Amino acid sequence: MLILLWAFYFLPIASKSQPLTLKQLKSYYLYTIIQLKGGREMKFSFIKDKSREEVIVYSKEKTELIEEIEQLVSNNKTEFIGYSDREAIMINPKDVHCFIAEDNKVYALTEKEKFRIRQKLYQIEAVCGENFIKINQSCIANIGKIKKFDASLSGTLLVIFKNGYTDYVARRRMREVKERLGVRL
Repeated sequence: MLILLWAFYFLPIASKSQPLTLKQLKSYYLYTIIQLKGGREMKFSFIKDKSREEVIVYSKEKTELIEEIEQLVSNNKTEFIGYSDREAIMINPKDVHCFIAEDNKVYALTEKEKFRIRQKLYQIEAVCGENFIKINQSCIANIGKIKKFDASLSGTLLVIFKNGYTDYVARRRMREVKERLGVRL
């Protein structure tokens, strides 16, 4: 317990002449072990600090759980209204494989359906965040929904999505897409 007291000695409520008491420490620090799927464990720590708000995650790799935490922290409750026939449906961006522009209209392609979206591609690109990347002038791709890439001898790169939709990466976007996704062809 002495190590923990030393670690929190510099919290704003503690002065150099008065270290934290055990009661103060319990109200400012929470530590627990969380059981994850697959039998893995994760250490979770909460430190109450009135001087700042931040979330720091240490992990060996970026998992689905970390992406969910990232969305919760960003407080980005972005959902799009998709129109199909006469229905208006709320669409979560994580369910969208890609946003495409066809005939001056924007569509969201999900696993099985195509929804008309009233926003423009540049508006969608500004809101969607890190999980999406613009691969050409008329397509914004969800990185997590890309199944594979197919490179041709002519230097073009075909993106194949998990729902079967395919589109090409524009030459001017090729470098950015390769760097961001770690593709080496």
